[in-house]
Amino acid sequence: MNDQFDEFSSLSQLHETTVSHGNGSLTPATPTTTARLQYLIENTPAIIYSSVPTGDFKMTFVSSNALRVLGYHPEEMVADPNFWFDHIHPEDIPQIFSSIAMLFTEGSRTYEYRFKSSNDQYIWMHDMLRLIRDAEGNPIEVVGSLTDITQRKQMEEALQKKGEEQQALIQKLQEAQEQLLQSEKMASVGQLAAGIAHEINNPVGFVNSNMGSLQNYVGTLFNVIEQYDKLFQHIPPASEFHQRLAAIREKADLVFLKDDIEDLVRESMDGLKRVKDIVQSLKDFSHVGEADWQEADIHQGLESTLNIVKNEIKYKANIVKEYGKLPPVKCLISQLNQVFMNLFVNASYAIKDSGVIHVSTGVQNDWVWIKVSDTGSGISPENLKHIFEPFFTTKPIGSGTGLGLSLAYGIIKKHRGKIEVESELGKGTSFTIRLPIHPENAPET
Repeated sequence: MNDQFDEFSSLSQLHETTVSHGNGSLTPATPTTTARLQYLIENTPAIIYSSVPTGDFKMTFVSSNALRVLGYHPEEMVADPNFWFDHIHPEDIPQIFSSIAMLFTEGSRTYEYRFKSSNDQYIWMHDMLRLIRDAEGNPIEVVGSLTDITQRKQMEEALQKKGEEQQALIQKLQEAQEQLLQSEKMASVGQLAAGIAHEINNPVGFVNSNMGSLQNYVGTLFNVIEQYDKLFQHIPPASEFHQRLAAIREKADLVFLKDDIEDLVRESMDGLKRVKDIVQSLKDFSHVGEADWQEADIHQGLESTLNIVKNEIKYKANIVKEYGKLPPVKCLISQLNQVFMNLFVNASYAIKDSGVIHVSTGVQNDWVWIKVSDTGSGISPENLKHIFEPFFTTKPIGSGTGLGLSLAYGIIKKHRGKIEVESELGKGTSFTIRLPIHPENAPET
């Protein structure tokens, strides 16, 4: 084609040597190479055009198939010096302007952009530009070919959308899988709690009963000793019997024994109660056998969860509670307990040395709210906007999966509730959970 262009200095010159009938067809005067080339230009699927290589690249020639593709007559496109740039989509102009200068160094450029047709609809075009130079190497013309690629772009967008939908589906599947794994873990905890309760409650029961009997026996023994003491007062102090009993009493240190035995029995009884409370908290936390929605006491869920994490928290933070009066809430309480546990553990992790975790509750209209605040290190603004994304974590590698808050978000959403976070670096973080009392009547969030 370069040889063909050598016959004419430009496409516009070539166009001037042909005869147009006004209906888009061209008839050559004689069967020359020029006429054949003209015929090919006018009947190719691409719009062939030429423009000046300066300013706004004013068009000097446009093939007649522009009328079929874009709805414009070539004459009006050539007449307007700003036609090309004025019809490119405003969002696509910057990418062309930013690299058009490279046409003069590379000799050719390719662009894909939206071009406004005569019916004010934007059509995706593939534009191949080539710079034509004279014998001295001076730029004299830019030749381009515009091809309608709208259908291809629509297919690409459809494929991209399908890919995004697949990615979203994969992410949902991953989240569902993690929730299922978490549920299986909780079921295991529940079964473990039931086993612990069965295995521990029996020995705890008889030890508790024995400690109660021992407490009564010890009381009886010391009562007998007190009676002996009263009789002992009637024995003459100078008698050998009195002196021997006094020595035995002093050696045994009965006063200390009495006080210490009472403390030991009381502490043992308190320890047994603590064991029973821990087992009950495990059962309450996992709610063995309760997989259906039911009305539950949110405060009981908070308390059982706090009992579970008490050892992890007590060395770093004081728990301050400010509970309002809450009605029963229809929910999956075992799943809400998972959310509470995650918030408590995260709050503890955020506190470096020592601090406070504040737990407050309240009710507003048909919603209850639970707020967990800490005096920890806080979360930076750039991390805060990703806090509920799956696998996002600020913890060191190996210290967390980044799924805790994502699962919490999913659980709260399942309850048609909301979870909000506020944080300030160096001051702490607050998570607020809002739950409808009757989720079946609440709109989906």
